[in-house]
Amino acid sequence: MKLAYLSILLLITTLPSLFADEAKTWIDPEIAAKENPDFDIQGEYGEDNTGAKLGAQIVALGDGKFDAYILEGGLPGLGWTKEKARHHLSGMKDGDVIKFTEKNSLSAEIRDGKITINQNGTQTTLPKIERSSPTLNAKPPEDAIVLFDGTSANEWENGKLIDGLLAATGCLSKRTFNDCTIHLEFRTPYKPFDRGQKRGNSGIYFGGRWETQILDSFGLEGSMNECGGIYSIAAPTINACLPPLTWQTYDFEFQAARFDENGSRTSWPRITVKLNGIIIHDDIELPKNNTPSSPISTPLTPSGNPIFLQDHDNPVFFRNIWVVEK
Repeated sequence: MKLAYLSILLLITTLPSLFADEAKTWIDPEIAAKENPDFDIQGEYGEDNTGAKLGAQIVALGDGKFDAYILEGGLPGLGWTKEKARHHLSGMKDGDVIKFTEKNSLSAEIRDGKITINQNGTQTTLPKIERSSPTLNAKPPEDAIVLFDGTSANEWENGKLIDGLLAATGCLSKRTFNDCTIHLEFRTPYKPFDRGQKRGNSGIYFGGRWETQILDSFGLEGSMNECGGIYSIAAPTINACLPPLTWQTYDFEFQAARFDENGSRTSWPRITVKLNGIIIHDDIELPKNNTPSSPISTPLTPSGNPIFLQDHDNPVFFRNIWVVEK
């Protein structure tokens, strides 16, 4: 009986320490780099121009574990497309080296900020690089409506300003829009111990109805419920997501639904989406009244609708949001 009691007591006292690291979430890249050595290892390895033979995206999984995605033709937007091969390797930190288990005559290791890939007897070494969106910090045109510039959340219902950033609090723009161009910058947290929809989940809803997903989907396949996907409608043509805690950009061209003189809808809305400057949806139709979890689901009307930034219990932040009406 005493042994059983001691075992239970030991379990109760050790559980908090066992799961302490798994609760870790970082929202500042400098603090993440200081507190979590895996942070500086994750990221992209390759060339920052087209013409490369290979690229690599390294995803941190916590406790020195990593996934490597080896991409034939270079990094996304620089040569790799969904039609080209994408290889997955699992790795573990061994001292100062990360070694990835060989699979199908492919192996790799990371040492001194470079990844060396062995493929069918051919060795390729790639440096770590940091890419940024070509539209990052884009200035609003003179005729733009600035919804957030870091000084106030007054343009948003339920908006919350934190250290000059707009938090993902389920906030709704007070203004409404029809045809428009939208620029928005977002940053997902670094949550290496979490997986899937728990890693930096949020979304931007056009007209408060159609969601383009926000998520830490770096390195993943690029599905409909990952970053860039229009939820329940279309997957992105390519996963252009950058690593967590990198500022990323969405640029949208939104065309509202059309109605005749009697108020009857004659066409669905259409949208073009760029993620980090790469077109991931090219003038596609949004063929339904709304996507799941939208704050507005009433029948469509010719009047404009707001922009909604989803709260999904993740510390996602926004900045530099502006709209140009057409």
